[in-house]
Amino acid sequence: MEKWFNVGKIVNTHGVKGEVKVVSSTDFPEERYSKGNELYLFLPKKKEPISLTIESHRTHKSFDLLTFEGYHDINQVEIFKEGVLKVQEDQLQELEEGEYYYHEIVGCKVVTGLGEEIGTVKEILSPGANDVWVVKGEKGKEHLIPYIEDVVKEIDIEEGLITIEPLEGLLS
Repeated sequence: MEKWFNVGKIVNTHGVKGEVKVVSSTDFPEERYSKGNELYLFLPKKKEPISLTIESHRTHKSFDLLTFEGYHDINQVEIFKEGVLKVQEDQLQELEEGEYYYHEIVGCKVVTGLGEEIGTVKEILSPGANDVWVVKGEKGKEHLIPYIEDVVKEIDIEEGLITIEPLEGLLS
């Protein structure tokens, strides 16, 4: 069975020349959106993905703007709205030691150094200098854990376990 990984969601068209507006969810926009790279578009009501080749990429405000080879008119890309761009597992690149893909972190259990269970990573936010992990506890309370050395002490992807040393006030 093929595994797919989200790269971004097409939220709208931009202009009349086939450009689309993408909300990115990739750690590597420069590589994913480089000219000639292949992405797969999954549309809500279609079973099979559409293979698309990147023709151009630029950023505008907080969006990535893309054009695809063979699609040069707004009418051709209008149907792409709400579609999700993905890559196959074999398109993932090897990461340096200590680096992780979002999909490897989301779903991991978070505990303190003393073994106290905090919850499970549900989402990763990238607001600025460092990522922030949204950890949902048993009673539904969400904790925002900054991905910084002072807090995150150990990540064991195989076990799905992350050990943290919470700063004062972080879990209150």
